[in-house]
Amino acid sequence: MATVLEFIGISPMGSSTVGATDKRKKDVAYESGKLIMDVLANGILPRDIITKESIKNGIACAAATGGSTNVVLHLLAIAHEAGIRLDIDDFDKISSATPLIGDLRPGGKYVALDWDNAGGTKLLAQKLLAGNKINGDTPTVTGKTLAEESADAQETKGQKVILDIQNAIKPTGGLVILKGNLAPEGCVIKVAGHERLIHKGPARIFEKEEDAMQAVLENQIDKGDVLVIRNEGPKGGPGMREMLSVTAALVGAGLDDSVALLTDGRFSGATRGLMAGHVAPEAAVGGPIALVEEKDEIILDIPNRKLDIGIDNQEIISRRKKWEQNKPNYERGVFAKYAKNVSSAAKGAVTS
Repeated sequence: MATVLEFIGISPMGSSTVGATDKRKKDVAYESGKLIMDVLANGILPRDIITKESIKNGIACAAATGGSTNVVLHLLAIAHEAGIRLDIDDFDKISSATPLIGDLRPGGKYVALDWDNAGGTKLLAQKLLAGNKINGDTPTVTGKTLAEESADAQETKGQKVILDIQNAIKPTGGLVILKGNLAPEGCVIKVAGHERLIHKGPARIFEKEEDAMQAVLENQIDKGDVLVIRNEGPKGGPGMREMLSVTAALVGAGLDDSVALLTDGRFSGATRGLMAGHVAPEAAVGGPIALVEEKDEIILDIPNRKLDIGIDNQEIISRRKKWEQNKPNYERGVFAKYAKNVSSAAKGAVTS
């Protein structure tokens, strides 16, 4: 316990430890507070900064660093709230035009501290601007443009964390949108440059994360399998919880390089392996993921942007006629209201 407390800057006796945290944190906290007061004084509103171009910049930065798949959900929701037209396909389009230049875990070699020591996010922006991959004219909360904010980026000599576009890890970014007869509205995959691009295997069906977790712990998953975890979507969960435990368990079992996983739920930014999240429409509304049966062949084809189940349309129609909607997990209260009103993950899982 003492080690944990000391790490966050508190000694076991309650006093601050010297050098336990970065000395810049106090200055950063002060400057953040000052900036907040300046923003309030100048009447700067979120919609003054959140534009279609700034959101596109955000997508490009996430793609360039192998960022979390959650950025898709969040930016779709932010765009909706701001009245900005944004489609899930925009993420694939921008990612396809943005090189992967941030060598960060879990797909890469380095961690956030290495990132900061290399030059940080200002350096990323500077390199993307140099390659004309983002718009430098977009305003920031400081009143400066993005180009002005990144102009004073300091790159540590010899650093290998934030690469030049000419030396990118791969020419396209870390976010991929797949569609197909299993995900007509789309799903999201994070790629870091070294993964399998195509996977075909038998479906293993789980109606919730805990069931999949138990199967992994009991060694019931074989190499080549495709774990299908459903009823974890915006309505079905409700709330799209992260499939964090089971993905970590697959790594622990040494299966992350040989199996695939798809879900109508979400993943953590730390997830590794071939994982397709946000599969839409979700199981709770009768999406195709609800119709998959044990041992059906599942095909993930990243180059062709396809997620398919190996049955014909007539069989899908036949199964849908037999499908019965599950009883909701909550029939009263705020969760029930949320489940009733929430949209598809492909639209940001918004409620209005």
